[in-house]
Amino acid sequence: MLGLMEGDADVARTAALFADPARVRVLMALADGRSLAASVLAGEAGLSAQGVSAHLAKLLAAGLVTAEKSGRHRFYRIAGAAPELLEALARHSPARPVRSLREGTRAEALRTARLCYDHLAGRLGVTVTAALLDRGALATVDGDPTTRRRAGDRISAQLQEHPYTLGPAAPEVFGALGVDLAIASRRPLLRFCLDWTEQRHHLAGALGAAVTQRFLAAGWLRSRAKAHRAVRLTDEGAAVLGDVLGISGALPPAPCPDRSAHTA
Repeated sequence: MLGLMEGDADVARTAALFADPARVRVLMALADGRSLAASVLAGEAGLSAQGVSAHLAKLLAAGLVTAEKSGRHRFYRIAGAAPELLEALARHSPARPVRSLREGTRAEALRTARLCYDHLAGRLGVTVTAALLDRGALATVDGDPTTRRRAGDRISAQLQEHPYTLGPAAPEVFGALGVDLAIASRRPLLRFCLDWTEQRHHLAGALGAAVTQRFLAAGWLRSRAKAHRAVRLTDEGAAVLGDVLGISGALPPAPCPDRSAHTA
């Protein structure tokens, strides 16, 4: 008896999950790595309890979210390729019309500093990564001493291969930030993403998560709102980044994307 043959990937089926604006709002609410109850997700996504349950059932079946029962509640968390797909789709999607000052402020806040799953992204994320490189905490091995996109980098995705290693000043610089390089994690210490708003690399992996957790725990970063994955740099955080990484004053404007590397 012949077994079933495996055909081409069913791209349309996965794409359909991201075609519903309400379902995307559910995923965006989970994109910062939190585990949220359905009732909280309903409020953040602007849905009824029945509506959010229907969307979660489809996302669970596709492996894009997971659920964990705690007491009487189930808590949902983004999973699988969903974070990477959201970042990629955001990069290729037109901006939604801003209908109010509040919406415009929110969009700018996300571009300035946000959490990309469990690490820092946006303009602040790429600025910190570039400063780590300038300070010798990171080093490149491909002859390009910048964080710009390399040829072959996938847009808005975690890089499968990257040109970075720890630099000679890594113990001193990360130590000054209060981050221990001896991180116990099953994840690689160094991973990098191509930031979808800045078109530059930002630090991810176990070290990126540890840096971000340190910034949050020390009060150097604060969430802008309960239902918002944008974060802001506090005055104390700005002072620390100035002292340790030489980042002074306002964040630099977003650099222009390096179009010459867009050959992927």
